Amino acid sequence: MLDASRSDLVAGVAGCGTMGRGIAQVLAQCGVRTLIYDAQAGAAERGLDSIAQALTRLAEKGRLDDPQAIKGRIEVVPGLQALAPCHVVIEAIVEDLSAKRTLFSELETIVGDECILASNTSSLSVTAMAATCKNPGRVAGYHFFNPVPVMKIVEVVDGVLTQPWATDALTQLAKRFGHTPIRCKDTPGFVVNHAGRAFVPEALRILSEGIAEPATIDRILVDAAGFRIGPFGLMDLVGLDVNHAVMKSMYLQYFEEPKYKPSHIVEPRVAAGLLGRKTKRGWYEYTPDMQMPPEPPAPKSKPASVWAAPELKELLIGLGARPEPKPSADSVCFVAPLGLDASAAALEQGLDPARTVAVDPIFGFAKRRTLMATPITRRQARDAAHALLASDGVPVSVINDSPGFVAQRVVAHIVNVGCDIAQMRIAAPEDLDRAVSLGLGYPKGPLAMGDALGAKKILTILRAMHELYQEPRYRPSPWLRRRAELGVSLLTPEN
Repeated sequence: MLDASRSDLVAGVAGCGTMGRGIAQVLAQCGVRTLIYDAQAGAAERGLDSIAQALTRLAEKGRLDDPQAIKGRIEVVPGLQALAPCHVVIEAIVEDLSAKRTLFSELETIVGDECILASNTSSLSVTAMAATCKNPGRVAGYHFFNPVPVMKIVEVVDGVLTQPWATDALTQLAKRFGHTPIRCKDTPGFVVNHAGRAFVPEALRILSEGIAEPATIDRILVDAAGFRIGPFGLMDLVGLDVNHAVMKSMYLQYFEEPKYKPSHIVEPRVAAGLLGRKTKRGWYEYTPDMQMPPEPPAPKSKPASVWAAPELKELLIGLGARPEPKPSADSVCFVAPLGLDASAAALEQGLDPARTVAVDPIFGFAKRRTLMATPITRRQARDAAHALLASDGVPVSVINDSPGFVAQRVVAHIVNVGCDIAQMRIAAPEDLDRAVSLGLGYPKGPLAMGDALGAKKILTILRAMHELYQEPRYRPSPWLRRRAELGVSLLTPEN
């Protein structure tokens, strides 16, 4: 096995684009002699200049002491033959299987027998790359995130033919340059991109059903659920073309698994060139900054009388209302369902749907409240409920009828997909959550998120949605069902 801590370690980086430059920088910063090569004339030299500038900026901010010494560990080499002394070579070339196979085949004739060949691929099969190599056991995935020096996570991917010593050494090397290594199997999307197949797709499904507009969905998920950015703001940041391509690719690679189904509403926007920030217009306009549509002011006229489900009584009393023990003929009725829409909740409790509204209880009521009406809720009743809920200054988002509101269904989908990843043993439960927190910036990993909200609640939401939609998209993961019913943490691994 390669000892990645050795002081004379030599690493090669093939490809000096954005990712290759970042990889070379973190290697050099941890004391590794780093050889960089790019087939495009002048690209490696430009990459080295870019790294030098980045190191200078870090030094100016007091984050490192000797940028010249770090730069001195990086050497531009004229061809692949110069990578012969390397103990590990990381490729960061174009995302094309044929090109990567060709590169590894050439490197096999140059480097030593124990040199690890690692791919920074984000979407291609590591096993497929290794299959054409003479020594496939030393080929592994090493998926970094952009920008590499900032995103301190790397997925260490075991292909079907990868020998443990190779990924053990890559794990050790990741720790040396200060990244968190996430060990995972060679499956489409690995861990982070796989786990990300819930946040955006479910938000698009909500939009496609006319439940709420992009700004409303984003505000709910940021303010109430605690995400750093909403799904539509995220699509604009990444680019609708890139995001949609990834969604389609993952869906096809998993043989059209319904949980990962893309949305038809993105394709026309991509065709129209509404790609997000890079085109100044996506779901929002960017002239010069993001212009999210303003929220309309809350109505002023509160209901004269209210009835409330037990989960909402304390909230409404705090807002000055006096909930009736039984709903009178004119009272506005407040319910707080899990997984059900307002219509089903009203009928289940024997309430008049024309006077019933629903409030999402899943994340509490401190930062934003979500108010949902049935298709026949009278406007006067809805507006009065809105006025009451907003009377203490907390913003209120009003949406159309939906099983699981917005936050419930998006978060339940995230937890469910995470549970499937754990069930498939793609990564250990703790590694899965760590990867998602670092790679996607979610407030918690999917399993910890489910634990925080209550696995039984998540299961209730999914079962209700599955019953209403009659779609396998919402079928609960066996990992979730078993742990919810046993009353144990979703992070509990198999014995």
